[in-house]
Amino acid sequence: MDLKGRSFLTLKDFTAEEIEYLIDLAGELKRKKKQGILGTSLKGKNIALLFEKPSTRTRCAFTVGCVDEGAHPEYLGKDDLQLGHKESVEDTARVLGRMFDGIEFRGFKHETVEKLAKYSNVPVWNGLTDEYHPTQILADFLTMKEHFGYLKGLNFVYLGDGRNNMANSLMIGAAKLGINFSIIAPETLWPTGDLTELCKEYAKESGSNITITEDIEQVKGADVLYTDVWCSMGEEDKAAERIAILKPYQINKELMDKTDKDSTIFLHCLPAVKGNEVTEEVFESDKSLVFDEAENRMHTIKAVMVATLGE
Repeated sequence: MDLKGRSFLTLKDFTAEEIEYLIDLAGELKRKKKQGILGTSLKGKNIALLFEKPSTRTRCAFTVGCVDEGAHPEYLGKDDLQLGHKESVEDTARVLGRMFDGIEFRGFKHETVEKLAKYSNVPVWNGLTDEYHPTQILADFLTMKEHFGYLKGLNFVYLGDGRNNMANSLMIGAAKLGINFSIIAPETLWPTGDLTELCKEYAKESGSNITITEDIEQVKGADVLYTDVWCSMGEEDKAAERIAILKPYQINKELMDKTDKDSTIFLHCLPAVKGNEVTEEVFESDKSLVFDEAENRMHTIKAVMVATLGE
């Protein structure tokens, strides 16, 4: 499948077949790495890593992915960038596009990563914006495929802040790949109606269901329970209010038992605030695959770079 020259900004831009291809390519690159076989697909390439927001997994995944495939990664933190301050995003994009072969951006406005893609003339990869986190979804789905052996038809339940970048991106990815997807959250934290309707259209095509509800009993039958921090970066002032309204949506042993399945797994994009969105007991249990999932960030990010830029 030819994805050369494409940017990776949101899963809305990719077909089910293309998303599955990236997941399978990541699995193949992971197997090779475990055997000590590294690639040369990005040899001679220079990659700019732009970070307005700090990161552990995203930065490390892009850096190791680049090096494994022969590229040079150049980290540019918020103090190294003039994005939209001294220099417009459009001008920064045109400068970086002449010096680098690919650009990763992790920051606030989704509009910034869209402008970088429009003006740089090189592939641009979204390492996270306020609206979407597509590389994380690939890692989540690779983890699920490794564990269950398939994706289509699985029952996936997301609990907590249902309108953040993770809930948005998981809903898009699940709907496209035929995974039954539920958000269980207080109504004030539901995703936008526009996005929900769009995902219901995707789900109609793939044969899956989208459910948005406040009812925690709806975890029954779930194969995957997923959560994220209750306050995203930049929302720390809302912590007390969020904890109060989201406490009933905490993933704990009692909630895991409500699925009525021994095979249910727990996933989290990390970092986790144990005691808030998930208990230590569940996080450290054998149902928790969060560290497989964290490792898979690197394999899936590598796959995205190889597919869109590699030789």
